Amino acid sequence: MSSRSLPPFDPADPLGLDDLLSPEELAVRDTVRSWASDRVLPHIAEWYENGELPGIRELARELGRIGALGMSLEGYGCAGASAVQYGLACLELEAADSGIRSLVSVQGSLAMYAIHRYGSTEQKERWLPGMAAGELIGCFGLTEPDVGSDPAAMRTHAKRDGDDWVLNGRKMWITNGSVAAVAVVWAATEDGIRGFVVPTDSPGFSAPEIKHKWSLRASVTSELVMDDVRLPADAVLPGVTGLRGPLSCLSHARYGIVWGSMGAARSCLHAALDYAGSREQFGRPLAGFQLTQAKLADMALELHKGVLLAHHLGRRMDAGTLRPEQISFGKLNNVREAIEICRTSRTILGANGISLEYPVMRHATNLESVLTYEGTVEMHQLVLGKALTGVDAFR
Repeated sequence: MSSRSLPPFDPADPLGLDDLLSPEELAVRDTVRSWASDRVLPHIAEWYENGELPGIRELARELGRIGALGMSLEGYGCAGASAVQYGLACLELEAADSGIRSLVSVQGSLAMYAIHRYGSTEQKERWLPGMAAGELIGCFGLTEPDVGSDPAAMRTHAKRDGDDWVLNGRKMWITNGSVAAVAVVWAATEDGIRGFVVPTDSPGFSAPEIKHKWSLRASVTSELVMDDVRLPADAVLPGVTGLRGPLSCLSHARYGIVWGSMGAARSCLHAALDYAGSREQFGRPLAGFQLTQAKLADMALELHKGVLLAHHLGRRMDAGTLRPEQISFGKLNNVREAIEICRTSRTILGANGISLEYPVMRHATNLESVLTYEGTVEMHQLVLGKALTGVDAFR
């Protein structure tokens, strides 16, 4: 093939990965990218600095209008998008900020997914249309103050009282908690762990917001407190008993993180490329130094390998062949590499790298949370270790 017939090299897409995407997938990506550019990027540094997400309910309604909430679910006003389309949306949202992607992930991949997969017809009809539209915000209560990676040890419990359930306990680090209309709360019962659909205006339920965070600052994070919350018999999710329920929801959310983390990494790499091209030292741009080019090349390698991995996992999910261990593979690799890309970008920006005039430090601190939630590094290493060796080393 003659070099004249080759397409030009695109620094933003050095592997030509856009060629793998259909027109519909490109349209979804561009829609979410445009929304994030218009509604998030002009304000995100201020929101992050102030530790707030003002207008979250209006943002949720806008996300509902573009079909981003529960977008891979079918029916009840959901978009019915493919896994790859959902992944592309997560990438573009997290390129703006991890807190915005977390809002969407918790709404769609945790709260809505749990109701959609395990809820009764009545529960689905009551909650899902409003959640898909962004009129109702949901949250997902699994992690507790004293229980993180070992959810089987949860202390939150529900006991039968006549035809009702009485729910008691605490949940911690709950995205959307204090603005949610509905919480999916997992609790121990005499029959095993069950999920409960809890209206947040129920007596005895409260969601105090967690302050003083240095990560995910443009995100609502809360504790959930249940003190003798009385629920009707039909509040329980009928479709699942045991840890399989919450863990399957987490797998769906982790898949979005595989894509989303690459959005944060892309934002940092692009900031480093722009800065290196305009910042002069010793009479020439930083981009003209070998050490800088080596950093940029290595970051581009890891970013686009990570996007290719996410794409592969998305195609497997759409084909119904994606295993939980493969999601762990993607989450472990991509978040770890995204953090390294952010840190290396910071070195290229020098002292300016810590300024909110640039996105780098904001993404780096956000990713420290992303590294931990939906399964720590160690948990995903052990998932893969068990899959590789056949030996369970969790205990």
